[in-house]
Parts: sequence; C-alpha cells; structure tokens
Amino acid sequence: MSTSLLYHAFGLKGYRHKRTLFEGGAVIFEVEAVRLCCPVCRSFDVTRRGTHRRSRRTLPIGGKAVFLSQHAPRVQRRRCGAVRHMEVRFAEPYATYSRAFARYALELSRLTTMKDAADHLGVGWDLIKDIQKRDLQRRFLRPPLSHLRRIAIDEIAVKKGRKYLTVVLDLDSGVAVFVGDGKGAEALEPFFKRLKRTRAKIKAVAMDMSAAYIAAVSKHLPSAAIVFDRFHVVKLMNEKLSDLRRQLQREADALGKKLLKGTRWLLMKNPENLDEAQGERKKLDEALTFNQPLAEAYYMKEELRLFWEQPDKNTAQRFLDQWLEWAWASETKILRDMANTLAGRRWGLLSYYDHPISTGPLEGTNNKIKTMKRQAYGYRDMEFFKLKILALHESKFALVG
Repeated sequence: MSTSLLYHAFGLKGYRHKRTLFEGGAVIFEVEAVRLCCPVCRSFDVTRRGTHRRSRRTLPIGGKAVFLSQHAPRVQRRRCGAVRHMEVRFAEPYATYSRAFARYALELSRLTTMKDAADHLGVGWDLIKDIQKRDLQRRFLRPPLSHLRRIAIDEIAVKKGRKYLTVVLDLDSGVAVFVGDGKGAEALEPFFKRLKRTRAKIKAVAMDMSAAYIAAVSKHLPSAAIVFDRFHVVKLMNEKLSDLRRQLQREADALGKKLLKGTRWLLMKNPENLDEAQGERKKLDEALTFNQPLAEAYYMKEELRLFWEQPDKNTAQRFLDQWLEWAWASETKILRDMANTLAGRRWGLLSYYDHPISTGPLEGTNNKIKTMKRQAYGYRDMEFFKLKILALHESKFALVG
C-alpha cells in the first residue's frame, strides 16, 4: 500500500507505510512518522530514545476491522536533554482509536442506537459511549453564558428515591445551559459562580415559587426580575383542590362518595377540554351541585387562570387583589391558605406583565429528557446523561407508527 493512499483513505499525514499484516481476521497497517520532533516545542533537533508499540482502531474496510500500528518513539531534545513520547497526530491522547474512526462512529450513532453502531463496527457499546462522551465534553461541557438575558429554572426527577437534576434554560434560544445535581440553592451554586465571571446581564428569571430558588436568585441576581410560572401556580391550586375533594369524599355519605368518585381529573381539566360525549361535564356539574365548598374552590381556581389574561399590569393588580379578598372571605380553608401564599408572592406574579415569560419551554425540554431517558432505558453514567441534556437541542424526535 502506498503512503498517499493512507493519507487519502485514513487521513494520515506525516506518516509512511511500512507493511501490512493480517491477524485474526483484522487488517493491520504498520506506519512510522516521517520526521521526529519534540511534542512541546516542535523542534526537529531530537534523538530517538527507544520506542513502544501502540495499535489503534481506524476505519473498517468492508467487514474487516483495521488497525494502525505504530512503534511510537521516545525522543530527547539535544538542547535541554528532556525525554518525551512523540505526539500521535491521528488520535487523541490515550485513545484506542483514531480520529477518523471516532468521526465515523459519531455519524453512525446519530442515525442509530449506540448498540447498533457498536455491533456494526465490531466493538463494545461502551467504546461508542466513550466516543460520544468525549465529543459532548469538547462541545458542551462549558456552554457560553455571557449572552444570557432571560432564563428559566426547574428541576426534573431522574431516578427513583427522589433523585433530581436542576436545569437552567436560555429562553431566547431554547438551549439548556446548565444541569446541576439535586434541587434547590446548592444545585445552582456552580451556575451562578460561572455566570458571575461572564458578567451576563440577566433581566428576568422564570421559576416556581420555591423559597430556595427565590433566595438563590435574589442573592446572586439582585437586579433580575423573578417571574413565577403560571403552570406551577395553577398546579399548586389544583393540588389543594384535589386535597379538598379527598377530604370531602372521606366525610361524605354513600351518595356523596358516589358523586365525587372519579372527579379528580375532571376538576383539574380546563372547562373547554371536558368531553361532553363521555358525560364528563354532566358528572362534574353533579358533583359541584352536591358540594358547595368544592364548587367554590373549583370556580375560584378557574377565576385565577384569568389573571394571566389581563390587558395590563394595573388591571392585573386589581384583579389579583379582588381574588385575594374573595379567597380570604371564604370559609374554605384551602382558599384562605392559597390566598396567603399568593399574597406573599404577588410581586413575582405581577412581574409577568413586565416580562411575559414562563417555564413552558423548559417543561417541553423536560419531556424530551424523559423521552431520551426512556429510549435509553436509563443512564448509569450521570455525567454522560447531563452532557446529553446540554446537547438536547440538537436532537430530532420523529413520530412513528
């Protein structure tokens, strides 16, 4: 084989072909460097000081595995006397494969699963994972933060036993820029440390009403507006409504239990989404007619949804004050508790009219994360999983069936 064919077919530059071997069904090309040089200063004023043989997998030929075998020399620079291993130009340090093989494996893994790519190349799936991980580390380990202006913060459950990750999303680009272990203020500390060095000018942060998140953002981003997410507020109201239904069902007689049974999800549905053909609206109306506290809490929940549909901030402020007065005047405890919670967070609710953002895009990203985790049957390497989340915006999800 000619040296030029090694260059054009396998991307080898600065090496010459010595001989070709066939061992165990594999093709082995022995190569050697054309010129010796110091790997640090690139000086050619060096002397050979022994060699060690290394073989690295490269692009296959048909169904045959191909290896590049090199007697990598140790060189000594004459001026300083330092002895170093000469750099291998066609592979990353300590890698058992060439850069050309890594590129081919990455292209395959974008079209198929890691296991299928590994089976096609005749290697273990962990080698394909190692190639993917190195590529992801190079491109996404430290995403740029200086451009951030509006972000969303939320946590996602990733394992049984209450294992969480905290995700920060750039709302302008839809790209995840940070994934931290756990949830709460501690999970965000590395993010804020990096953000401070970039001097990014964050204008607004969308998040839930977690006291830990509020404290962390207020401490590290005092000039940023905190916007409490609409979805989480309505979710909290739905949880309280569900607790009330459960309490009333325990206390009800036989007729009351019958009417309240199966209404949990109907109470959480938006009225326009109730299926009349399935009798959902009729069943809900019967339950609300039978129980006045449940009806009051339900209609107050529906009224709260209108807060985010007001024409301006002043109107929204009057709307919220009126809703709080109605809730405090109610004899239903969950409404008074909800009013106390919202009254203490009214500034974050009204911030929506200065910065109309939410964690909605992040909720969509969280759904993609769950899909990715389900397709992979979970991830044992948590660092690899976090890198995959940071690269999630490059993934494409197709409908099948």
